[in-house]
Amino acid sequence: MKSKLRGLYAITPETGDRADLLSRVDAALSGGCRILQYRDKLSAMPERVARARALREFTRRHGARLLINDDLALCRLVEADGVHLGEDDGNLRAARAILGPDAILGASCYADYATAEAAVAAGADYVAFGAVHPSPTKPNARRATVDLFFRAKSALTANTCAIGGITLDNGPPLIAAGADLLAVITDLFSAPDIAARAAQYQQLFERA
Repeated sequence: MKSKLRGLYAITPETGDRADLLSRVDAALSGGCRILQYRDKLSAMPERVARARALREFTRRHGARLLINDDLALCRLVEADGVHLGEDDGNLRAARAILGPDAILGASCYADYATAEAAVAAGADYVAFGAVHPSPTKPNARRATVDLFFRAKSALTANTCAIGGITLDNGPPLIAAGADLLAVITDLFSAPDIAARAAQYQQLFERA
């Protein structure tokens, strides 16, 4: 298992403007975010490569980790720190074989504890449960309860991540239940001061 993963886990918003994306990510990293996932379901591959390379430089500059959503080839190409896989995005054991022992592997487990157990057995470094709250990004996502985090904290060796509708108000109970990471898109990247919002999320963990 890798070093403890803990804190704000920023996931990039969908935007057609590369400069806007990079500006917002730079603000989040400046505010203290140290784990970033590049998620992009809209851009063509050449644009995704360009964005991922720029994000890799940003994260290196800030001493942060970059994970790529659902794309092992892109992860290898830009030398990202790891990959996040959903239930239909590939095999964790195969990903470990391809990326090596030092890569960070994350797995979406939705509201299913058995899926989390299987992911940990397959080598996941963190398991993500959600949506824990209604989410504008995935309005039809399965809902996960806080009990999953209590259970995972006591039984699983991997870190746990809460995702879906996370805010500064509903984050603390999730941390108290055992969530090591709060994955945030909208409440972070739609904030009027992204750097300040990122710092506020980091402070939630410092106070926990």
